[in-house]
Amino acid sequence: MVGLKVNELSREQVAAAVRAIPASKHYVWDGQDEDERPLSKAEMQAGMAAAKRRGRPAGSGAKEQVAIRFDREVLAAFRAGGAGWQTRMNEALKDWLRTHSAV
Repeated sequence: MVGLKVNELSREQVAAAVRAIPASKHYVWDGQDEDERPLSKAEMQAGMAAAKRRGRPAGSGAKEQVAIRFDREVLAAFRAGGAGWQTRMNEALKDWLRTHSAV
């Protein structure tokens, strides 16, 4: 690969070399280009926290996933309402339970 330099330094040696750079050689932002501004500690922590939250959000823990079969017309009626049809179906079943015995 172009620009790739391989050396025999271990990870610890690289870390030690970076720590050995004097503070006078650290990057200093000139204040001209906002895109080159170093992140503050709070911005860095927020970015790291956001990266950890990737993927599907955690559920409430109050629901259980099951496999169940419904008639096509029942599914079609709920799906016709668009997004959120499963939540509406759950609410309809809970409403039915308020007025009927589950057994």
